Amino acid sequence: MARKKSTHVDDAVAAGRRLREARERAGLSQRQLAWAGCSATYISRIEAGSRIASPQILRELANRLDVSEEYLATGAQLTPLSTLTDAEIALRLDETEEAARLFEQALKDARGATERARALEGLGQVAYRSGDPALGVELFEKVLELVDDDVSARPALAESLARAYAALGELARCIAILQRCIDASADDPVQYVRFAGLLGAALTDNGSFAEAEQVLARAIERGREVADPYTRARLYWSEARLRAEQGQNEQAARYLAKALEILRTTEDGYAIAHALQGLAHMQLDLDRPHEALELLREGHDLILASGTPPEIALYRIEEARALAALGEPEEAAALAMTAASELRGTHQVDAGRSYVLLGEIFAGIGDEERAQELLELAIELLEREGPSGYLVQAYKRLAAICRKRGDTEGALDVLERALSVNERVGRPIT
Repeated sequence: MARKKSTHVDDAVAAGRRLREARERAGLSQRQLAWAGCSATYISRIEAGSRIASPQILRELANRLDVSEEYLATGAQLTPLSTLTDAEIALRLDETEEAARLFEQALKDARGATERARALEGLGQVAYRSGDPALGVELFEKVLELVDDDVSARPALAESLARAYAALGELARCIAILQRCIDASADDPVQYVRFAGLLGAALTDNGSFAEAEQVLARAIERGREVADPYTRARLYWSEARLRAEQGQNEQAARYLAKALEILRTTEDGYAIAHALQGLAHMQLDLDRPHEALELLREGHDLILASGTPPEIALYRIEEARALAALGEPEEAAALAMTAASELRGTHQVDAGRSYVLLGEIFAGIGDEERAQELLELAIELLEREGPSGYLVQAYKRLAAICRKRGDTEGALDVLERALSVNERVGRPIT
């Protein structure tokens, strides 16, 4: 006898697709979404369209994913859920002003804690991406209070909250959040590797190099269980950051090259461009400008097509560094000036690092006054974020400029500050 057609879903395949999209939007794996009455395997079959969830299971899935049962069953959206979905789409497209407007409207129309929490989380994401991590933290914490959840139960929020704390220089809180997420994902290799990579980077920024090495070593071992190329590439990227902070640039370059080769398999122009930029930066630090410029030229059109203005500015800075090192001062200066005008809106650490690089470029072409101004601006920004290897580098560059301009006393003062920071981050001053 033929199976009776279900009347509570419009189409099994479409319903499965909506379930998968809602799960991914919530930042959950199939295993994290599962419960005693609905296994990860069964969820996989629902998403594939080979099974139709019962009304009871569909209702529970909707509750866990903060969507309506009607949406999973038929695709019908009820206000403000449709507004929330539109807001999330706008956010994914980096249309932050439109996303903020829609999230505000959804918050105003919210009919319960679940919808209110989703709108607040969206506004937190907008704030963080718009360069206001303090507001992002405030909104994310409100979400956790509202739903009475542990942060590890909401992976997407946890990652953004940790990043926001890091942007504020509150690395201890960032590290604590990431560690809780790792502890909660011991049985999920994808989530484990995701948060271990982030934790390794945070520990590196905190100067806790030995701990970072241990975390990343375990993550790389677990990463063998993960097929996702982005997750594996992020691990190598974190390892490269650690090696660079320890002054092991050759090893850092090797890890970046591994990340690049993995990302090439994705044909993701945005990710590939950033990997090319990272490896080029390291090649420049290793005094290999020809290799760096070749990498940057490969990614030039990719970053123009997919990057934000600040990201394009950072890319141009690397191109300018390469040109300056190759004896093309006029072209380097023109690129550097263009990049400087596009740096507005970046986070303080990114802006600070960028101004250090710009200072190096202008010093290299003989404009020491402009170089000193840029380095002083870089230090002002980086000091707000606390001790870091980037700050040590900025001090070192400024001391060299002061000494070259005959200001020996100023150079010694800057070096004393560098040594003080170095004691806390453990990075050699060379």
